[in-house]
Amino acid sequence: MHEESNIAELVIGIISLLLIAAAVHAVTKRLKLPFSVFLVLVGMGLAWLAGFHEGAKQLIEELELSPGLILYVFLPTLIFESAYNLDARQLRQNLRPILTLAIPGLLLSTVIIGLLVVFASDVPLPAALLLGAILSATDPVAVIALFKRLGAPARLTVLVEGESLFNDATSIVLSKIMIGIVLAGTVTSATVIKGIGGFFVVFFGGLVVGWLLGLLTGYVLGKVESDHDIEITLTTILAYVSFIFAEEILHVSGVMATVAAGLTLGGWGRIRISHTVRSYLEHYWEYLVFVATALIFLMVGLRVELLAFWEHADMLAVVILAMLFSRAVVIYGFMPLLGKLPGEEPVSTGYQTVMYWGGLRGAIAVAIVLSLPAFEQAEMFVVLVMGAVIFTLMVQGLSMDFLVKKLGLDRPPLADRVARMEGELAGKKRALHRIPELREGGLYSGPIAERLQQVCEEEISKVTNALEELRRSELNQNEELILLYLRSFAEEKTLYTNMFNKGHLSERALRQILLVLVLQIDAVRFTGSYQPIQAHSLRGRRVQLSFFRFLQKIPGLSQTVEGLRLASISEAYEQAWGHYQGSGRVLEYLQEQSRIETAIQSNIEQVRPQYQQKLEAARQEIDEVAEQFPEFVHAMQERLGRRLILLSEEETVEEQKEHGLLSNSVAEEMKEHIAIQLRNLRGQEVDQLRVGPEELLRKVPFFRDIPAEEFGAIAKRMKSRSYGGREIIMRQGDPGTALFLIARGVVRVSREDHGESRDLASLMAGDFFGEMALLHEEPRTATVRAVTPCSLYELHRNDLNATIEAYPAIRKTLEESDRERKAEHSRE
Repeated sequence: MHEESNIAELVIGIISLLLIAAAVHAVTKRLKLPFSVFLVLVGMGLAWLAGFHEGAKQLIEELELSPGLILYVFLPTLIFESAYNLDARQLRQNLRPILTLAIPGLLLSTVIIGLLVVFASDVPLPAALLLGAILSATDPVAVIALFKRLGAPARLTVLVEGESLFNDATSIVLSKIMIGIVLAGTVTSATVIKGIGGFFVVFFGGLVVGWLLGLLTGYVLGKVESDHDIEITLTTILAYVSFIFAEEILHVSGVMATVAAGLTLGGWGRIRISHTVRSYLEHYWEYLVFVATALIFLMVGLRVELLAFWEHADMLAVVILAMLFSRAVVIYGFMPLLGKLPGEEPVSTGYQTVMYWGGLRGAIAVAIVLSLPAFEQAEMFVVLVMGAVIFTLMVQGLSMDFLVKKLGLDRPPLADRVARMEGELAGKKRALHRIPELREGGLYSGPIAERLQQVCEEEISKVTNALEELRRSELNQNEELILLYLRSFAEEKTLYTNMFNKGHLSERALRQILLVLVLQIDAVRFTGSYQPIQAHSLRGRRVQLSFFRFLQKIPGLSQTVEGLRLASISEAYEQAWGHYQGSGRVLEYLQEQSRIETAIQSNIEQVRPQYQQKLEAARQEIDEVAEQFPEFVHAMQERLGRRLILLSEEETVEEQKEHGLLSNSVAEEMKEHIAIQLRNLRGQEVDQLRVGPEELLRKVPFFRDIPAEEFGAIAKRMKSRSYGGREIIMRQGDPGTALFLIARGVVRVSREDHGESRDLASLMAGDFFGEMALLHEEPRTATVRAVTPCSLYELHRNDLNATIEAYPAIRKTLEESDRERKAEHSRE
C-alpha cells in the first residue's frame, strides 16, 4: 500500500509539472520569451514556495533529477528528434567546422578550463580536466527554439545544433576517461594512449551501431504501409534501443548511436515512412521533446540551492570566466582558420559571435555531474556545474534574442522574403477577382463590396511597390535568376515527392531524381549556372554499363546481370517519366510567373528553354523505350491508370466520410481495401521487357523445321541479354563462342580493313549474327554494335552443337547463311 501511495504521488507530481509547463509555454509564447529559461525560474520559485509546506516539500523531493532519468529517458528523445530533423545536406556541407568544434575544439576547451581552474584553486589537474570536460558540452535547446521563432539562417542553426549533437558524445566519453584517471590518482603515458584509443573506438563505434540500426529500421518501415501505430512505435524503439544497445551492451557511445540512427532515418529513411504518417511523426516527436525539455528544466530549477552558490561564489566566478574564455578561444580561433581551407565556406563573424554566446550548458552537463562517483571534489563540482548551467541560461539565454536581432540575423533569407511578397501579391489579386462574386446573389451591399475592392487595390499597390523596392535595393538580375532557378527546383521536388507518395515513382527512381536535383541546386548556388540533367544521367549510365560488363564475365552471374539490366531500363523509364512531369510543371509555373507584373521576363525566358529541352529529352527517352518495349510501356501506363482510379476512389471515400454519408468503420474498411490494391500496383513491370524465347524461335529461319513442342527444350539453353544504344555487343578479332538472336532493337555490323571501318549491314528483330566465327571456330570477323537498346538471346557453342545434333537441318541452314554473308562481304 505504501508503494502504491508513492507511485501515486510521483504521478501527481509529474502531471503537476506538465500542467505548470503548459502554462509557462502559453505565457512565454505570447510574450515571446525563452521557454526553457523561464522553466528554470519557475522551478526555482516552486522550490522556494515548497519550503513553506511540508507536503509540497516532500513531493518535490520525490521528483529527484537523477542522471539515469536524464541519460536513459530524456536524452534519447532530445538527440533523436534533433538528428532526425537536421538537414542532412546542410550537415554534410558544414561537417568540417562541426566536427572541428565537437572533437578538437572540445578537447582544447577542456584543457583551457582545467588549467585555469588549477591556476586559480587547489583542485588537482585530473579533477580540473574532468570539470572542463563536463562544462565543454553545449546544450542549445533554448537557442534553437529562439532561432525557429526568429527565422534565423539555416546554416547557423545547423552549425549550432550539429556541434551540440556531436560534442555531447565527446563530452560524455571524455568525462568517463577522466573519471577513471581521477579515481586512479595517477596519469601515465599508457593511460593516456589507452584513453585516446578508447575514445575513438567508443565515438566511431557508436556511429556504426546507430547507422546499422537506422538502416534496419528503415528497411522494416519500407514494408509497413500507412500504419501510424507501428511506424511511430518503430521510430521510438530505434531512439531508445540505439542508445541502450550501444551504451550498455557494446559499451560504445550511446549518444553517437542515437545521432547516427536519427540522421540515417531522417535522411535516407524518411521517404520509407508512409507519407500519411510523416506529419503525425513530426508532431509526436515535437511533443516528446516538449515533455522532456519541460521536465528537465523544471527539475533543474527545483534542485537549485542559492545558498550553495553563495558559499562557492569565488570558485563559481572562476569557472564561469574560464568557460567563457575557453569558448572564445575555440570559436574565434578555429573558425577563421577553417575558412581559409580550400573548398570551405567561411563562417561570418556574426555567426561566430552567435555560436560563442549561444554555447549554453544544460542537460548533458547536469547528467554527468550527478553521476560522478564519490571523490573529494564531487559535491563541489555539482554546485559549480549547476551554477554554470544557471548562468548560461539566465545571462546568455535571456540576451540571445537581443544579440541575434542586433546582428541582423533574424531576417529571413532574401529568397524567402521575395517568395513571401510574391505569394502575398498573388493572394490579394485572387481575392480582388472574387469580390464580384459577393454581388451575384443580390443580397450583398454594393458599397461594402466597393470598399473591399478599394482596400484590396491599395494593398496590391503597397506590396507591388515594396517588392520593386526590394529588388532595386537588394537584388540584381543575376541574383533574381538564381532565385528563379531555386524556386523551379522546389516545384520539381514537390511534384516528385507527390508522385512517390501516390505510387507513380519507385523509391529508387525518386532517390536518383532527387540526387540529380541536389547536384543542380548546388551548381546554381555555388557557380550561378544551370547544369543540364543529361550530364548526370549519361555519366551514371556509362558507369552502370561498365559495371554490368564486368559482372557478365564472372561465371554464373549472367542471369543476375540480365535482371539488373532490365531493372535499369525500367528505372530509366521511370526517371524519364518523372522528369517529363517535373519539367511540364515548372513550365506551367514559369507561365504563371510571366503574368506577374514585377517578374523579370528576360530571366523567365532564360530558364524556360532549359526546361523545354529537358522536357523534350525526357519525351524522346520515353518514346525510345515505347518503340523498343511496347508491352512494357503499355503495362506501366495501365498501372498508372489503375492507380489514378484507385486514388480518386480513396478521395471520394474520404469526402463521404467527412460529410457523414459513410460511417468511420465502413470508410476505413474501404480505404484499407484500396490501400492493398495500391500497394500491389507499386513496382516495375520488368517482366514485360523480356521477349519469350519460344516466341523468337518461331521467327528465326533456321529453326523452322523444329517441331513447336521442342522449342521449350531449346529455349532453356538460350540466355537473355540486353544492351544499351551504341553499346558494343562483340568485337572484331574476339574469339567466337556464341550465336546471337535479336529479339528487339537494331544492331549494326561493321568491319575494319587496313585501318578503315565500314558498315556491312543493319540487323533487326528476328535476325541472327555470330554464326560465321562459331561454325569455323575462328575469331570474330566483324564488330556488332547496338544502334538502339536491344534485347538478344545468346546460344553458346556447346548448346548450339547439342541442338544441331538433335536437329541436323539447323547446320544446313546456318551454312547456307554463312555462304550468303561471305558472298555479300566479298562483293563489298
